[in-house]
Amino acid sequence: MNKNLYKIHSEVCKIFSNPTRLEILDLLRGSGMSVSQLMQKTGLSQANVSQHLSIMRSKGIVVDERRGKNVYYRLYNPKVVRAFDIMRQALIENLRGRL
Repeated sequence: MNKNLYKIHSEVCKIFSNPTRLEILDLLRGSGMSVSQLMQKTGLSQANVSQHLSIMRSKGIVVDERRGKNVYYRLYNPKVVRAFDIMRQALIENLRGRL
């Protein structure tokens, strides 16, 4: 396999090593949301939400669309949520196995 693909894969996985970005990913699973909606759901400041979205946008995880005064973010590829769900399910099963 192309070593460059491994590097890109690694960089994208680093994005998901942050709990706030995982929460944002989970919130964006159904449809796009504005920064203010994400602020309300997460309890974070605009600067903090925008910083995380910027990182996710730079790696192609989310895309943005301006509508009037608001910027809406959505997942670029819904398959990311499937990967998120598979990883979460595996973690839940691992935790249950340890109890």
